[in-house]
Order: sequence, then C-alpha cells, then structure tokens
Amino acid sequence: MILHQIEGEWWVWLGILPLSVNASRAIKFSNCRPLFDLVCPDSSTCTDFSICVRQNFIGPCSSSHKISQGQYHGKYEDGGLWTEQSSHLDGLSDIENEDLDRAIAISLSEEEQKKADVADDASHLEDDEQLARALQENNGSHLEEEDEQLARALQESLNTNSPPRENGHLYEPITFPFSTGFRICAGCNTEIGHGRFLSCMGGVWHPECFRCHACNLPISDYEFSMSGNYPYHKSCYKENYHPKCDVCNQFIPTNESGLIEYRQHPFWLQKYCPSHEVDRTPRCCSCERMEPRDARYVTLDDGRKLCLECLDSAIMDTSECQPLYLDIQEFYEGLNMKVEQQIPLLLVERQALNEALEGEKNGHHHMPETRGLCLSEEQTVSSILRKPRIGAGNRIVEMFTEPYKLTRQCEVTAILILFGLPRLLTGSILAHEMMHAWLRLKGYRSLSQEVEEGICQVLAHMWLDSEIVSGSGSNVASTSASSSSSSSTSKKGMRSQFERKLGDFFKHQIESDTSSAYGDGFRAGNKAVLQYGLRPTLDHIKLTGSFPY
Repeated sequence: MILHQIEGEWWVWLGILPLSVNASRAIKFSNCRPLFDLVCPDSSTCTDFSICVRQNFIGPCSSSHKISQGQYHGKYEDGGLWTEQSSHLDGLSDIENEDLDRAIAISLSEEEQKKADVADDASHLEDDEQLARALQENNGSHLEEEDEQLARALQESLNTNSPPRENGHLYEPITFPFSTGFRICAGCNTEIGHGRFLSCMGGVWHPECFRCHACNLPISDYEFSMSGNYPYHKSCYKENYHPKCDVCNQFIPTNESGLIEYRQHPFWLQKYCPSHEVDRTPRCCSCERMEPRDARYVTLDDGRKLCLECLDSAIMDTSECQPLYLDIQEFYEGLNMKVEQQIPLLLVERQALNEALEGEKNGHHHMPETRGLCLSEEQTVSSILRKPRIGAGNRIVEMFTEPYKLTRQCEVTAILILFGLPRLLTGSILAHEMMHAWLRLKGYRSLSQEVEEGICQVLAHMWLDSEIVSGSGSNVASTSASSSSSSSTSKKGMRSQFERKLGDFFKHQIESDTSSAYGDGFRAGNKAVLQYGLRPTLDHIKLTGSFPY
C-alpha cells in the first residue's frame, strides 16, 4: 500500500486499487470500477489517517469496537451489485500488520524518490535552457562578427585602387570558404547551404552562378569589371568597351596616369592613338580622316594623300572642272548675282598656286593652306591639261600641264583651284572665289578681312546646302563635254551616301572654323543673311563696309 497527498487529498494505493482520504476522513477506493466509499466509524476523533485507512480496510480505529458480521452493499456504475465481507480486527495476524506497515514505509520512500526525480528533472531542464540561451547568444555573436567581417571586406574592396575604365570599374569578389548561415544566391535564387560562396554586387552567389554578361562563363578571376549592373571578365569588358584605334585596330593604351587617352575627329568621330599624329600616318587631304593601316590611298604628286572614297568624285584637270564651273555660275544667276565677265577657271598644282599667290599684289586674304585664288594681276600660270593616271604604289603619274598667260581685261584675271579634290569641296572653293570676283566687279572696295572672307564663306555654305538638298548635279554637268563622261557617276547623278556625308563635313568645317576672318566672319555674315536676307546684307556692306546687326 502507498500513501500520497495530492492537491489536498490523500491517495492510497493498495495493490491495484487507489484510495483517497478527503477532509471528512472518508476513504475512497477507485479504480474506475468497482467504486465504493468506506467511512471511518470514529471520524470525529480520528487523526491517524494511515491507521484509519488500515482500520477502515480491516476494522474500526478502536480496538474494542467490533464490526458486526454481515455484508456491505455497493453498486457498480452500471447498476450491478457486489458484496464485501467485513472482517474483525482480531482476525488480522501480526504478520499481516507488519506487511501493511512495511508497504506504507515503502510507499513513503518511493514518494520521496519521485520528488527527488522531479527536482532532478527540473534541474536538468534549467541546465538545458541555460545551454540553449548560451548557444543562441554565441550564434548571434558569431553571425554579428561574420557580418562585420563581410562589411569590412566590402569596404576594403571599394577602396582598392584599380585602373579606370571608360565605362566600367574593376571589382574584387570576396570569397568565403564556407557558408555559415541561411543565404540565397543572387543568381539562381536558391539557398547556398554549406560550401564556398562569393559576396559581391550587394549579394551572395554560388561560384558557378556569378557569370560574365558577355560570354556567360563563370567569373573566377581575382578581379572583374562592371558596366551598368552587369559583371564582366576583364578581358570581355575590354573587348566590348575598351576603345580600339580606328587606324591600327589595337586597344588604345593607357597613359602614365592609367587613363585611356585618344584623339577623336570632331565630325567623323574617328578614334585613334595619339602616337599616330607623329608617326606619319596618312591623313586624307579632303575629308581629313586618318587612314587605317590596311586601307588604300592615293599619293598626289605634291605629297597629299587622298582616300579612295574622296578619289571617287575628285576633279583632276581643268576640262573636268568646267561643268562644275557652269553649275556655280548658274547658282549665282539664281541669286540675281550673275557675273557678266568671262573669267578663266584653271585647275593647278599646289606649286603653281603658291607661285601665283606670291605674284598677287593686292594683299588678298587666304587660309593657311591655300586651295583657291581669285587673281587680279596678269600672270602666266601652269594649268593641268590632262587627267593623270594612278601608277605603281598608288601614285599619280603622267601629269601633263601647260602654261596659261593671263591678261587683265577686268578687275579679275582668273580663278585658280587646287586639283585632286572631291567635287563638293572643289565646288565650295569655287563658290567662295566667285564671290571674291563678284565683290570686285561690283565695286566693293577696301572691305575688312572679316567681312569679305565672311560673306564669301556664306556663299560657299549656301551652295553646299543647295547641293546636298537637291541630291544631284544640274543638267549642265550631265550634258557637258565628253571629258566629263569618264568621271564618276556621282559627279553627274545622285549623290552617294558618302558624298552626302562629305558635303555635311565641308559645311561643318565652315561652321566650326575658329579663325577670326573665316570663322567669326562667316558666323556674323550668316546671321545677317538669315535675319535680313542676302541682298539687303550686301547693300549694307557696300554702304557701311560691315554686316548689319
């Protein structure tokens, strides 16, 4: 039998039947069923619960009181009856009493052991809680330390000096040997788990997921480049974004400061290494482009280089230039500025042009490189009689010239134009020199350099504009002398795409000229013409010697 107090009640287990003693000293046997109550006969004075339990089981507390023989009737939960035979106290032997006492002692001992076990379990639970808290604090501290290391590594990578890029930078991916927490790969959006990973571009990556935007191969180099939000191998970035020289087709090198330094044509946007400006790389005398190493070009007898595209429409002799001269005359006539006098037009070499310039006495203004000249003095000039041909090494050969004696019949004796230039450039020079002739023949005297050269450039610009807009030459050019029939079709028919681009370039040259006479003079004259018109501007110049404002 086991005696135990639970929540104000005493519970006694004897064999398999639990017994309960409540405050009224009633003894309750319950094992689901059968269920019955035994009441201490001496409940008003009994204080020894254990004895009471024993005596209620075997007899009353008073040794002199005897329970009469008979039956105690109880009920099953389902209404069935059962009987319990009462027994006399004297009927218990000493051995039975000793067994009962021993059972009570064992029950108390087992209860104390259970209390000790519960206390031990509580102690273990408290130890486990302390261990869990320690592990959590240690894990948080470890993650915080790892994040601090990651932040320091990222800051160091940003502070690392690297060669500048035109449109990109070099970065160093931070490699961690093993993942220590829950991380999502920025490439495949899956958990990285355990293993190596990279930390860069504000995210973490599987090494195989961090790929070059150009070749789509993993980036395993120590450094990588970026353009926009995309990573590149250094070699792929260089191939896609590092500028290449349009002359030698090599990557443009960096200077001593680690910067990419190159030259670029303001109109054609041609990029080239600075070294090509001093290494005698050919430059076309017409379009001014640097010639690529693998491109062909023609060398004129005066040393000028002419690219094959400009050569296609180049005018090479005096007879070939006559149709163009008629075009210019018609252009002036359309502006009510017809030149009545017959002024000779001669195509000459550079040497003949320079000699004629030295013989001119009226202090005419010219560009640093003279390509046209309006003469007013009597001279003998060597004119190109027949178109030369291209010989070995792409050089002009068989240049035939003849002397031409100029006589003064008016204020202008001749107009000289440098040979070997494209039709549009030759025409713009001729329109410029025709304006000089018109001013002299119309009595415009003693004009300032800025006014005279400026208004001549305005007429050259207007002619170029009309040619580009029309897209074709006049009928005169296509029905002229048979010598022009051998020229390129671009001289007589629709302009090629390059020739139209070339016309825009010649206009750009006039508009962007930085000299005071040709550049500032053109801009002032063009502004006046656009505001007041050509004829009123010319009348104002004749009266005041200046542009109207």
